[in-house]
Amino acid sequence: MRSQSRHITRFRVALAALCLALMGGPAVADVRIKDIATFEGVRENQLVGYGLVVGLNGTGDRLRNSPFTQRSIEGMLERLGVGNLSNERMSTENTAAVMVTAMLPPFARRGSTIDVVVSSLGDAESLRGGTLIVTPLTGADGAVYAVAQGPIAVAGYAAQGINASIVEGVPTVARIENGATVENEIDLAFNSLGSVRIALRNPDFTTSARIGEAINRAIGPGTATVLDPGTVEVRPVAKGDLLGVMSQIEELRIQPDGVAKVVIDARSGTIVIGADVRIAEVAVSQGGLTVIVREDIEVSQPEPFSIGETVVVPQTTVEVEERETQFTVLTGDVSLQRLVDGLNAIGLTATQTISILQAIKAAGALYADLEII
Repeated sequence: MRSQSRHITRFRVALAALCLALMGGPAVADVRIKDIATFEGVRENQLVGYGLVVGLNGTGDRLRNSPFTQRSIEGMLERLGVGNLSNERMSTENTAAVMVTAMLPPFARRGSTIDVVVSSLGDAESLRGGTLIVTPLTGADGAVYAVAQGPIAVAGYAAQGINASIVEGVPTVARIENGATVENEIDLAFNSLGSVRIALRNPDFTTSARIGEAINRAIGPGTATVLDPGTVEVRPVAKGDLLGVMSQIEELRIQPDGVAKVVIDARSGTIVIGADVRIAEVAVSQGGLTVIVREDIEVSQPEPFSIGETVVVPQTTVEVEERETQFTVLTGDVSLQRLVDGLNAIGLTATQTISILQAIKAAGALYADLEII
């Protein structure tokens, strides 16, 4: 009971802190346009490649289970002039086949470096201590944009004995900081574009309209045109000055709008309630029965020098505790502060609060989206 009481207290403190943080200032803060939107053409590109990691201490792929690793080793050695090894039997466990992935940032120039992630493809136990051999990284169009190579860094580790093993983290996934060199650029003459479209991360009619108004007010009338809830097109008056205009637009601040939402993580018991959440007038209660079953074992023994047997007699005690039902009335159109205060007044745990919010939504009294993740 003490543990449950401490859990309820911590939950109330967390909700109270959330309320104070949200209610202490404006309902929605002014944010920069660059923080809620992306710009057309200014994005990362996915790269992928297949390669080999060598130098492992017996933790690589077993060639009998990973034939593609053996073929890759044969092909690599042939290119290095070792000769045809297709008829030779290999038994090395110091090599692993891997997939190499990376993100090519926008406007990356030839010769710049990017980070790569190396993931085991076969049955290797660990990539710790390995070195990635030259691996071309291609884009969606099949062209090579970067080449990766270098010693890898593994966060996890694995230790194994005859009867026991310990694995910490994921030792079959590693990173190479600045492990790939950009060899091909993605051409984008940004300053020569006639217009640029701003894409909102969370499309909304009100937010897109406010972005258009802010741009036209700061840059000049007719600069921005709202195309739809998720897109605003910018056409600068002066040709060839798109970079300067976009640098000004990035720093403009607006108040984004959005749908009222309650997000619940049922696994961890986390509840996040938006500031615009409202409910209709409802009466909420939380009660239930607690059944306690206790088994006591008693031993019945015969009198000394008498005929009889020792018998074990179980004694069962069943108790039923009914908690008093407590109703809390939440008046109509309450604010976030009133809503949380009303739920806290009942003395609920996180799981019970989730059930209450689901019941209010089912009753049609929650004026918000309820999202369970």
